[in-house]
Parts: sequence; C-alpha cells; structure tokens
Amino acid sequence: MAFLPGLVLARRYHDEVVAPILRGRLPGLRYAAGLLDGGSELLGLDTARSTDHDWGPRVQVFVEPADVAAISRMRAVLDADLPTEFLGWPTRFAGDGRVGVADAAGTRHGVTVDEVAGWWRRRLGFDPLAGVGTADWLASPTQRLAEVTGGGVFHDGLDGALTARRAALRWYPPDVWRYVLAAVWTRIAQAEHLPGRCAEVGDEVGSRVVTGGIARDVLRLGLLLRRRWPPYDKWLGTAFARLPGAAPAVAALDEATGPGDWTRRQAGLVEALETMARWTDETSLAAPVRARAGPFHRRPFLVLRAERVAAALRAAVTDPTLRDRPLLGAVDQYVHSVDVLSDATRARRVADGLWSGAITDQW
Repeated sequence: MAFLPGLVLARRYHDEVVAPILRGRLPGLRYAAGLLDGGSELLGLDTARSTDHDWGPRVQVFVEPADVAAISRMRAVLDADLPTEFLGWPTRFAGDGRVGVADAAGTRHGVTVDEVAGWWRRRLGFDPLAGVGTADWLASPTQRLAEVTGGGVFHDGLDGALTARRAALRWYPPDVWRYVLAAVWTRIAQAEHLPGRCAEVGDEVGSRVVTGGIARDVLRLGLLLRRRWPPYDKWLGTAFARLPGAAPAVAALDEATGPGDWTRRQAGLVEALETMARWTDETSLAAPVRARAGPFHRRPFLVLRAERVAAALRAAVTDPTLRDRPLLGAVDQYVHSVDVLSDATRARRVADGLWSGAITDQW
C-alpha cells in the first residue's frame, strides 16, 4: 500500500466520507472538522514508518457548546455508517494502537466528536477564543502549540470558531516572546563554560553530555527566533534544519556533538551560539548586543557570555510584572517530563504554582 501523508488522508476522509454522511443523515447540522490532536502528520513529518501504530483515516469533528446534544447523534450515525476501509486503509484501530480489523472486538474508528470549547480546555487548559493571557502562554508546551496551530481545518461551519482559536495561538505577544527567549539564553549562560571545564579534568562523557544539553537549547532557540513552535525531541533537529539559513548552524552543532576533542566541540558551540546571537539581533526585539565569544575569566575556554543577550531582551520587556519575574520561561523550558507536558492539568499546576505569589515571593 503506497504511503499517503496523514493530513492528506485525513482531509480526503472528511471530504469523501465523513462530510457526506453528516450532510445526508443530519442535514442542517453545524460543525467544524480538522485534525489538531497530535501526531507527526500534524507537523508534516510523518513517513511510512509512522504507519505501524495509530495510523489510518482520522478526523476530529467539533460542535458548538450550545449543541452538545448533537454529539451523541453524530457518534451514533458515524458508528453505523463509516466504511470498513478507505483508500485501502482499515478505518478501525485496535486497543493497542495498531490498525485493527473492522468490526473486531475492542476496535474504534478514527472519527471523534467533541464540544469545541471543552476540547480546547482539555487540550491546553484554557479556551483561546476567550483570550490568551500571559499565564496561558507560559503554561503551554510548544509541542502542544505546534500541534493545534499545525494540522489542518477541513471545514469550519461554526462561523470560523475553530479557525479563530488557532489564529489566537499563532505566536507569542512581543513581551512574552522576549521573556521566553531571555530564559533560553539564561540556560545557555549557565552552562556554556562547562564543556571545557569537564574536559579539562578528563571527564569527556560529562563534557559531551553538557554540550548535548546546550545544543538542544540552541535548536529550540533557533526555532523560537524564527517564529516556529519547537516540537518535542524526536523532531527538534529536523524542524531546526528546515529553517531558512540554518545550514551553518546545523554544521556547527554537528561538529560540537561529533567525535572530536573538546576544542572542536568548543569551536562548534561557539559558531552556533554566535549565529543565534545574530538571529536574536535581527528580530529587533531588543537593543543589538552583537555578542562574540571570548575567554571565560582567565580560563582557556571560549564563551559567548550569553547573559548579555538575556539581559538585553529582559530590559526590552515593557510589562513590569513579566520583566521582574525570574527568567524561568515557559513550562517546557524547566520541565522535561512527558507525563507532565502531555497533560494540560499537570502542566498548568506546575506553571501556576511557580507564578503564584506564595511561591514567587521567595525567589
């Protein structure tokens, strides 16, 4: 069976199967449809390898909050009328995530029906149509933002309500953007001298581990500077490499994380960080720093002194409440647990806890 990108498959499934069923069986029904709920296909990064689990025709259908009674009717109609396969793909999924045999016990089809505002609250912890505040932005992992603003909308018969929610999350407001960037640069500043120091005492493994952590921050930083939501780690390097002008930075990071000694590692990191500093200046979000690498105190290590870039960005933040906060950034800048970041309630609790007065007064 020839591979078909997941978004193409989903759009055709809606247009050729789901929409005709809903129009024929429930005429006059107002709904929206798309695919926003996760998966490599939402980022255009799926391949034939992706088809080994949870793969097949999928569509999300949304109704208005005032029309929740339609959910059960729509589910019943879809359960009864969806075909057993589409374009050669089974339309049912087994409970273990594999594509299942249609009508077998324990299988489910790939069309979900939800009330639109409730789905967004479950997915992100808030409804973006009601407005997106600073706390909302900082409690939202960028992988989630990449998913809901990526993917596709196949039909928006709710007066554009689905499209409007996606548009509200297209990118950070300027002050939040400055704050998040300053937080990345702060992380880099705290670690950029450590690869050389580890190597100096013979800890090559430690030097490589620290270098890898900085490289990850560089990848996320570059995507943020180019107004792209960083995906989770599986696709981070791929997404970065697709950025305009990223090739020299990719080569530098390849050198930094490659098999060479610590001096080559340092050279690669310096080149990548100087590139990110130029990209930061080009955003015009803050006064240009024109940062170049130099010695770390009297030690034989070159560093960018990344705290200078963080300070310039912080100084440009106009919201005094945000400017005076510790440079922790968004939740996925200080939390790396999948079990937290994939659960909107948990992520929100962590982020809100750090931002509540009872905790932040201690910083």
